[in-house]
Amino acid sequence: MTESQKVEQLWETPPPDEIVAISRVHVEAMEQTDSDEVWRGAGMHHVVLHTIGRKSGKEHKVALPFWRDPEGHRIVAGSFAGAEHHPAWFINVRDRKEPEVRCRVQGGQYWSVPEILDGDEYDRIWPLFTADRAWYNDYQAKTERRIPLIRLPETRPAP
Repeated sequence: MTESQKVEQLWETPPPDEIVAISRVHVEAMEQTDSDEVWRGAGMHHVVLHTIGRKSGKEHKVALPFWRDPEGHRIVAGSFAGAEHHPAWFINVRDRKEPEVRCRVQGGQYWSVPEILDGDEYDRIWPLFTADRAWYNDYQAKTERRIPLIRLPETRPAP
């Protein structure tokens, strides 16, 4: 990776109950344009992750900032700003019935078989991730749950 991914947090983290509404508005904007102003928020590139509700069976979309691991794969964090519970999108990914999820990125979309990092791989990626996104350490300190890291490799193109 030649482009630095280090971002300094220059904003106040919204409370979890506001995060869902903010994401909904962000997704709507992302679906309207491929403009850098929309797709690169707070200094971070974003992905729209499409999941299927584990209970409702309906499609849900969430805007998430991503970071690229040393191999170039997108990594998203299920931090929910350090809330006590995992975000719904993460539970939908974790408990999905279909192997793939659809990811929309600036200029295209793809199918991915998400990998929830665990064990040695989690231990390898977390310090690299937080070296560039230090506020995730603060989120982790707020909760007893381990903040999940999810790799979203490009499995195949999506129409």
